[in-house]
Amino acid sequence: MKVDRLVSIIMILLDKKRIGAQELADMFEVSPRTIYRDIDAINMAGIPVRSTSGVGGGFEIMEKYKIDRKVFSTDDLSALLMGLSSLSNMIRGDELVHALAKVKSFIPAHKAKDIEFRANQVYIDLDPWMGNSNTHPYLETIKTALQESRLLSFEYADRYGNKTTRTAEPYQLVLKSSHWYWLGYCHKRNDFRLFRISRISNLQIQDETFTPRDYPKPQLDFTDIAAAMQTKIKIRIHKSVMERALDFCTYKNFSPDGDVHYIVSFPFIENDYYYNILFSFGDKCECLEPEHIRTEMLRRIHDIAALYER
Repeated sequence: MKVDRLVSIIMILLDKKRIGAQELADMFEVSPRTIYRDIDAINMAGIPVRSTSGVGGGFEIMEKYKIDRKVFSTDDLSALLMGLSSLSNMIRGDELVHALAKVKSFIPAHKAKDIEFRANQVYIDLDPWMGNSNTHPYLETIKTALQESRLLSFEYADRYGNKTTRTAEPYQLVLKSSHWYWLGYCHKRNDFRLFRISRISNLQIQDETFTPRDYPKPQLDFTDIAAAMQTKIKIRIHKSVMERALDFCTYKNFSPDGDVHYIVSFPFIENDYYYNILFSFGDKCECLEPEHIRTEMLRRIHDIAALYER
């Protein structure tokens, strides 16, 4: 059960007269059964939520109820502040400022210092060390288009650098593995597409609005697919690149080889992406087996060398 979802539901119920279970379920992308469990938890926390059935029915907080500031524990408030503060560093907006202000209003004065200390124990910085300077302004543009249901026009480069001009309806911002994407309905492809923000240029918000349509959740978890495609190869790495190698496998895949090297059972798929991972280790990595992977690495090295021999 997510505390941030419970708090969001409470805020919605305080702001709205009445709202249905299905509407809440769609809003938070969970099942109505989960919403009913959340409502039970909110009731157990001392906030009287009643439900009405029939047309126009739903959940509502009993009239004249004043929310008790003691309903949230120190851990609850610390977790909310940590999440909201980290998100507001990347996506700025009045709604986040207001949400932070509301959460802070629940903090008793005598606990403020302790809660601030706990909230600062984990700091999430979504900004890359170096990166595309357009990310922040583009996020703001996309967020505005999402809120106002306005079309976006832009140029989009595929992984080979080919550019096309697109117009799309924005539906969702997605942060996956430190990269920002947005889900939109592309008018050129007549289908939903997940656009990577770093591949976008000349992003413009249009005056034209659109009627939102039902949209699918983007497929973001490829764990099972990757596991089915991956094989294990044996590489020998210098200890100086061990930290980077641990981004792709766990320490149990490492065995010492002398004082400064490791033999690693490395997950691998035979495509350009994985070959480039091996090349990113430079001369601190050697593929030992299987032989055909080693041979392909050598062929690619000769192709690279040929570029500089001309």
